Amino acid sequence: MATSVHMRQILSGTSPRFFQFETCSYDVNSVWSRSNKSNLCNRRKRISVYVLGKRSSRICLTSKKRSTLEVIDSEFHGMTDRGRLESVVCNCQRIDSVGSSATEDQDNPWSWGTEKRSSGSLGGNFDGGKSHGEAPEIDAPVEHTNGSIISNGKSTMDGLAKETLHEVSENSIEDEAWNLLRDSIVYYCNNPIGTIAANDPSSSSILNYDQVFIRDFIPSGIAFLLKGEYDIVRNFILYTLQLQSWEKTMDCHSPGQGLMPASFKVRTIPLDGDDSVTEDVLDPDFGEAAIGRVAPVDSGLWWIILLRAYGKCSGDFSVQERVDVQTGIKMILKLCLADGFDMFPTLLVTDGSCMIDRRMGIHGHPLEIQALFYSALLCAREMLAPEDGSADLIRALNSRLVSLSFHIREYYWIDMRKLNEIYRYKTEEYSYDAVNKFNIYPDQIPSWLVEFMPAKGGYLIGNLQPAHMDFRFFSLGNLWSIVSSLATADQSHAILDLIEAKWLELVATMPFKICYPALEDQEWRIITGSDPKNTAWSYHNGGSWPTLLWQLTVACIKMNRPEIALKAVQVAERRLSNDKWPEYYDTKQARLIGKQARLFQTWSIAGYLSAKLFLANPNAAKILMNEEDSELINAMLSANPRRRGRGRKKQSFIV
Repeated sequence: MATSVHMRQILSGTSPRFFQFETCSYDVNSVWSRSNKSNLCNRRKRISVYVLGKRSSRICLTSKKRSTLEVIDSEFHGMTDRGRLESVVCNCQRIDSVGSSATEDQDNPWSWGTEKRSSGSLGGNFDGGKSHGEAPEIDAPVEHTNGSIISNGKSTMDGLAKETLHEVSENSIEDEAWNLLRDSIVYYCNNPIGTIAANDPSSSSILNYDQVFIRDFIPSGIAFLLKGEYDIVRNFILYTLQLQSWEKTMDCHSPGQGLMPASFKVRTIPLDGDDSVTEDVLDPDFGEAAIGRVAPVDSGLWWIILLRAYGKCSGDFSVQERVDVQTGIKMILKLCLADGFDMFPTLLVTDGSCMIDRRMGIHGHPLEIQALFYSALLCAREMLAPEDGSADLIRALNSRLVSLSFHIREYYWIDMRKLNEIYRYKTEEYSYDAVNKFNIYPDQIPSWLVEFMPAKGGYLIGNLQPAHMDFRFFSLGNLWSIVSSLATADQSHAILDLIEAKWLELVATMPFKICYPALEDQEWRIITGSDPKNTAWSYHNGGSWPTLLWQLTVACIKMNRPEIALKAVQVAERRLSNDKWPEYYDTKQARLIGKQARLFQTWSIAGYLSAKLFLANPNAAKILMNEEDSELINAMLSANPRRRGRGRKKQSFIV
């Protein structure tokens, strides 16, 4: 083991780095890509920043008020009219980095049970040696105090050599991934602000892959947090918050305040026509330029989740306590909690409003949005400052948490018992006590579901509307339901049981299927509109996405079953680097690189790195987890609609 440790240090060029969960910090300094940063060295120290004018063929007459703010200051000015923010003044100074002291974690973070205990490290070049909080390797040799190496009571120099080669391979993959991730960093006024979606030199069509996407940056931000590099995440949170306030117009219509952009781009343009002086411009896209003009519903939810993770990991809670950040949280919540025509507690959204951002028949109440919504509500409740002005908002938030959790657990869940119940449903029930509340016709049960459903296991269906259940398995929604505790503990274990039982269908040669099964033939033509990118077993239609590794890892760690994630990571390591980190894979068993997949996709890289870091220190996954609230459970039991009388009056809150 000592030989393997020295080999790892020599190859990686690093000294041992010890991970502590309390600060999520390695003993390293933040290192940014010099090649990207060198392009900014000749710019003037003071840069004016303004919003790019709307490049629309239609002219909309809107009154705009100018508001100036110092983005470098710790205080946010100009909050009186967040909906009409037009200009930002930037002094090109680096936002103060967040320092934190490291403390050692003396406890073993793994609790697999005595029958699965082992030693070793999965931390790659990040731990460099035997440190507290490292993750064990299965069947790893044990080093005794006299220096001998034994495995199952026998000396194994061959085993040591094999382990050394395996660790060297892991280190080279992780080193390559970190280099690629840092090369994708985008700078704004000399500050790292995010990572571009893909950096594929072989692609002639860039489209919008050179932009910073909110959802795409989440695994990158998590990886930087776990590495102790907090500045880029802090900058991302604060600058995207400012974008929330900018005026958004498409065809003379402005959506509600609180909407976060889907993406943004940093443009460098001449200042007042003078080519010798340049300025950085933030150009956000709220969906008005996106393919299909889809609204980024999940952006604000992911922003809240990352904000909480930043505070928990860095120990810097001053960011979430800022007045502008508190206001941003409230604006997102008010947008999500606003009353509408819907009868259900779930969020009603259009097709393409989340990771699946093309027409795939998920309009209505898709599970992914509901899981993120539930998680964001819990995170926001934890971060909101107690004040009189927030009382009604918090009450409305708590009320929605109760109804949402009951609705998903009760009506979205399916296993063999529930499948038999649906198969025998009576229809056309007009009653307050109806069993078939949504008038689901048993003939909707697809033939593949009977074969797919294991005897042990279950999952949350993809969507539920009147007379319609989308029985497809959507991975992100199910995994995040585990992480956020939207699913019960029993349901969470059943989801992981299904993943293990259906490994060949959901993982095969590359994790992880975004949904299962794929839409084919006439169903594909009707639901996708004959989308040539979403053909069967490709892209969003049953493609395999490596970025889902990190969500799978957090879910497995939460349920104390990390061996599932470890197995998936090992499968991914066989191909990811050799295949040049593609965006997705095609075919039922992910044998082919996606036909239109970008190579060197940033969130494929970051998803792998985050998964490795979580496996190296599983306690760190707590920055993303939401524990089940006993008060919510009690409230859910008392609010069970089966116990409600017909005359019960709905309580409303002013949001």
